[in-house]
Amino acid sequence: MSTIRTLIIVLTILRFSFSGFSQEAFHNFGSIQIHSAGQIGFHIDVINNGEFDNNIGRVGFYNENSLMVSGDNKPVFYDLEIDVKEDLILEVGVGVGHFQEFINGRVITPRDEKNVSLDYIHDAPYLGEGDDRYVDGYASLVGDLNFSFPVGDDFRLRPLKIDSEAATETSRAAYFFENPNTPNYFLESFDSEEYDDSLFGVSIFEFWDLDGNKRTQVTLTWDNNSNIPTLVENIEDLRVVGWNKALKKWVNLGNTNVIGDLNNGEISSDVITPDDYEVLTFGSSNRLFDGDLEIFTAVSPNGDGMNDTFKIQGLSKFPDNELFIYNRWGILVFQKEAYHENQNFEGISEGRATISKESELPEGTYYYVLNITGVKDRAGYLYINR
Repeated sequence: MSTIRTLIIVLTILRFSFSGFSQEAFHNFGSIQIHSAGQIGFHIDVINNGEFDNNIGRVGFYNENSLMVSGDNKPVFYDLEIDVKEDLILEVGVGVGHFQEFINGRVITPRDEKNVSLDYIHDAPYLGEGDDRYVDGYASLVGDLNFSFPVGDDFRLRPLKIDSEAATETSRAAYFFENPNTPNYFLESFDSEEYDDSLFGVSIFEFWDLDGNKRTQVTLTWDNNSNIPTLVENIEDLRVVGWNKALKKWVNLGNTNVIGDLNNGEISSDVITPDDYEVLTFGSSNRLFDGDLEIFTAVSPNGDGMNDTFKIQGLSKFPDNELFIYNRWGILVFQKEAYHENQNFEGISEGRATISKESELPEGTYYYVLNITGVKDRAGYLYINR
């Protein structure tokens, strides 16, 4: 049967349902293709056990109540319109290849099955998101542009943004309006009292899950339900923090840009690899230390004048210090006493106990330890990006 004839049969089935004939769901066992001039409006559930992923037409889901998409295979639509007042529920992933519009209702995906998500393919944009129109669960992206995930929870849109570099392979995100100490959909808890020395506190109200193996800057958003005033009095003290999988504690992921006020705003992290962290949320800097010392953990020694060296601002107040930098195998690659702002690490191996002295260190993750007399040691990760 041709795809055109199949499409006519599908439309006929839907017309029967509009005329009062009882049909619980449209069930595809075969092969369906919507051509460029084709449009289908589903007013009933869709079960896809066949091929329904080579479409260049328009699909809409419409109902005053709820609708469900299920089956063994993921349908991929070209243009997708969602007008389902009591939400469109996905039990199988749904792809969007060109454009998606929220009109009414949320798209709900199972939070305990990350691979069941609303998937934006080829930088497919969306429109119409709001506090009652978003993805309640996981959304994913594959593309070449910066992207803001339209995710939320508890009837609140809470987007998370990533850079274009992270979009080249599948990135996936969800927002959870719940205490990270007692998460509902994770096998472990994320103790808000376990954090590194550069932090003063961690949010107990919300978190995001972001998955991806490409390095990116991450931007989180907050509103008045985020209770930011419980963390900081000044948003300049706010930080993006992540639960480090290896260290099993919250670590400081920086504050490269922050806009807004204590009730609404957004904050951007340093460049990170999302897969190094189970979840992300907000934290505050340690005002007793971080106010005097700022550690920049991204090093890109390419001569463009931006982050060319490992900068630790404020070290002039702590001249009696010593810096150690190790590679991922624990081998010392850099050591310097009285490290200061005019003697910055440039990604070159130096010191008494290093390997391949004066050689250019490869791109990757390194670990630093900063000893300051009379102050607790500071330690963390830094990244060389060439």
